[in-house]
Amino acid sequence: DTTLLIEGATGTGKDLLAKVIHNSSKRSYHPFIKVNCAALPDNLLESEMFGYVKGAFTGADRDKPGRFNEADGGTIFLDEIGDLPLTLQAKLLRVLEDKEFYPLGSRHTKKVDVRIISATNRGLDKLVEKRLFREDLFYRLNVFRIELPALKHRWDDLPILIRHILRRLCTARDNRRVEISERAMKVLLNFDYPGNVRELENILEHALIICQNDVIDTQHLPDYLRNIHATHPENTPIDPVSRNTPKNIELDKILRVLSQCNGNKTKAARILGMNRTTLWRKMKQYDI
Repeated sequence: DTTLLIEGATGTGKDLLAKVIHNSSKRSYHPFIKVNCAALPDNLLESEMFGYVKGAFTGADRDKPGRFNEADGGTIFLDEIGDLPLTLQAKLLRVLEDKEFYPLGSRHTKKVDVRIISATNRGLDKLVEKRLFREDLFYRLNVFRIELPALKHRWDDLPILIRHILRRLCTARDNRRVEISERAMKVLLNFDYPGNVRELENILEHALIICQNDVIDTQHLPDYLRNIHATHPENTPIDPVSRNTPKNIELDKILRVLSQCNGNKTKAARILGMNRTTLWRKMKQYDI
């Protein structure tokens, strides 16, 4: 139930991680509410987060609960927390310290029981140094920090992410079951994803729209992915194995793919983008 701060570049899957954390917590049967702190102007953001009472401003003809009210008992995910105005940072600090807040225009506090997960693509510690973010709030939010690296540095996560996102997309569309061929998986594993998880989601959604059967193959992937793959023959892969990565990362990658292929070296070599002889030589090198 700890307050969490997730840091990472745009598209690295901060909201996806926050949702997974919520679903794995004791609050999973209660609401998960997301607020994008950069999406609304200051005056609207306050009423969106904390709600307002009738007569608080022109047009407020009835009470309206805020997102903190809606998240009561569950989790509120404050995305782009680094863009939260200083005036609202004080109100958020009160929620963290006293579990209460004033709705806009009210003289009475509202009690709330929420877990706060925040995320940012900006270094909050640097914003604190520039006096753009309250130091006391930073320490309250930074009880436990998770740093999400870019997707190109998370090769081990890729097969899991690909299958998870594909299942989610299938459920959202028509609940059909779709798998990914070895060839398509190899192409997906050999791409850098400058747009991170968001780009991966877009690629898989594109493939799902094009695919008319139950297996996504290379022809269902976007043209730019297939063109990149076509310019790199199988014996000169572009995946992280052949780059200047530490040996332990290469070893871990080979072990993981072999495990996924149940020890089938021919299948593993295809996914790794190397021939069977090269894989055998690397296995001998690492004493696998």
